[in-house]
Amino acid sequence: MPGNSVGGAGAFTAMTLRRYPQAGSVVAAPQQANDLVQTDGYFSAIVKTDVRSADGKPGGKKRVIVTVEPGVKLEVLDWGGSGRSVILLPGLGDTAHVFDSFAVKLTANFHVYGITPRGFGRSSAPPAEPSNYSASRLGDDVAAVISTLKIKRPVLVGHSVAGEVLSAIGTHHPDTVSALIYIDAGYAYALYDKAHGDLVLDSIALRNQLAQVHLGTLPRNPKELDEILADVKHAEEELQQRKEDLSQISPPGPIENPYSVALLDGEEQFTQIGLPVLAIFNVPHSPAFRRTIENQVHAFEVQVPQARIIRIENADHYLFQSKEAEVLRDVNDFVEGLK
Repeated sequence: MPGNSVGGAGAFTAMTLRRYPQAGSVVAAPQQANDLVQTDGYFSAIVKTDVRSADGKPGGKKRVIVTVEPGVKLEVLDWGGSGRSVILLPGLGDTAHVFDSFAVKLTANFHVYGITPRGFGRSSAPPAEPSNYSASRLGDDVAAVISTLKIKRPVLVGHSVAGEVLSAIGTHHPDTVSALIYIDAGYAYALYDKAHGDLVLDSIALRNQLAQVHLGTLPRNPKELDEILADVKHAEEELQQRKEDLSQISPPGPIENPYSVALLDGEEQFTQIGLPVLAIFNVPHSPAFRRTIENQVHAFEVQVPQARIIRIENADHYLFQSKEAEVLRDVNDFVEGLK
């Protein structure tokens, strides 16, 4: 199926989604607005937060509310630090607070920010429609935050489905960032595997294709029908593979949050990425998931030849927590090697 330059959720939807308290593992003191900043025509309220860890040691971060389009505001966390700027983007259902522990450790070498996406946490929640939560729309949000806060070409770090946001920015706003880091985020929603396809993205494309067929637009050229039939056959093969995979694993639970559903329905096909890339993969125990990982690794090797690829064994989807020290080292080494 055709794709954009630089995504599927087939592998992702089989993983367990976890929810976190708003402030993660830290205790936040009461907040108050300390300042208002006008940048690029937007007024952004800056809320300073006194953050203390579980052992009582003081830390600190600011919460910044940024307007990215009329009526839509995003929560941006600023953990401070110095050096090159890094922006952390959470996965499906999480807020930027999920990075609290990881982000603090990154501040030793970088100025670290995090963005809670629209639809979640304290960020605005426009109607749960795919057009409001498409990969490109979410990428535009991040680009607006970068512009509004005047962050100079940061490194973007995305977890899980945030990989699609990284790829959207790499496609539509490549000059605003310096590199992309995918933390178990390099699945088909981030890079469409041209050799194997993806059930979710191929189904979306086929659905859109069939939606255009009515009495006045019925294909009149046999070649057009052959193309549709080939796509239908490919979808059948992917559905059969999915059926076989489900016989080897526990069926995933349904995703019922309407904003999560809208986001997943807004996936797009990205087939190449031109920026420096670090892709870190969790290697699962399941043979079905391991095949998905290796297919995606191969897709990065072929379609994004400049990518540095790292596999981490005996971890889980939340690599930045289960293998924090390894991921911190890999991120530091990669960013330090950028020009």
